[in-house]
Amino acid sequence: MEFGICFKGFVSPERARHLVRQAETGGFSHCWFYDSPILWPDPYPMMAMCMEHTTNMRFGPCVTNPNARDWSMAASLFGSLARQGGGRFDVGLGRGDSFLRMMGKKPAKLARVAEFTEKLKAVIRGEEIEYEEITESVQFSWAQGHDVPVWIAAYGPKALKTAGEYGDGVILQIADPSICKWLADQAINAGEAAGRDMSNFRVMSAAPAFTGPMDECIEKTRWFPAMVGNHVADIVEKYGQDTDRVPRSLTEYIEKRRGYDYKKHGQSDNPYLDFITPDIVESFGVLGQVDDHIDKLKQLEAAGITQFNIYLDNGDEERLIADYAEKIIPKMS
Repeated sequence: MEFGICFKGFVSPERARHLVRQAETGGFSHCWFYDSPILWPDPYPMMAMCMEHTTNMRFGPCVTNPNARDWSMAASLFGSLARQGGGRFDVGLGRGDSFLRMMGKKPAKLARVAEFTEKLKAVIRGEEIEYEEITESVQFSWAQGHDVPVWIAAYGPKALKTAGEYGDGVILQIADPSICKWLADQAINAGEAAGRDMSNFRVMSAAPAFTGPMDECIEKTRWFPAMVGNHVADIVEKYGQDTDRVPRSLTEYIEKRRGYDYKKHGQSDNPYLDFITPDIVESFGVLGQVDDHIDKLKQLEAAGITQFNIYLDNGDEERLIADYAEKIIPKMS
């Protein structure tokens, strides 16, 4: 299993440099950043900075979307970072949540996510492409042939299908092993049905982690199921509360959800957390003492997870990275 860390955007440049060096030395392979520039600073300058202070760690947004930037800007930016980092760049891609909703816009259509994935990868490899409204084909003469992996974030059946058919991996924003297996299987089955070789398809569990007494861990990460619930609410609106197209365990906990404040996206002081119960927080994250983490990570690995990506901003980040580096990652080798 690979391990990653993910920043929301609050971290200072000085601390980011320290944390990525600590994480890379401790066995983490990836560093991801939220891409929601109204809420937080643009992450790409910090990625470029962190690349210069690491050797092997890979970087990328978790997640961006096809409507965040003009496609040519996005492709040029991502290709430039792949070039600068010697190929150490991945793309986490979704339909668009906080980024677009903060501007009163709707998420991108899945067809656009699929096309963006294909064209983005092709143009960064140096191929000549045609894309949507452009009248002439485009080619980056400076491209160096980097193959940028694209991970597609998904919960719902159509998004999972898109991830399996077009992505190099799928991002599951949850760490419940049974739910992760159900969702991952949908993506993999879709890819196989489309005739793809899925043997190298990657599955990420992106969720908070915290080590210590369970009550403290739960308090530190209560914000997370509310963020998940915001996505699940879209699925329920589309398919209904009793749909069999997503696991019942993923939909039933939001029955008492009242709303969501995007200005407090991913934060513990979001006012809409009263429907979150301790058992849901424990189920959705990786919490507790070191042995609890090892046990759950092995369950996730058995469920098909290939990378555990820690949403890091819960406090005591240096201690958490040290716990993983010294006590947890070595047990997962």
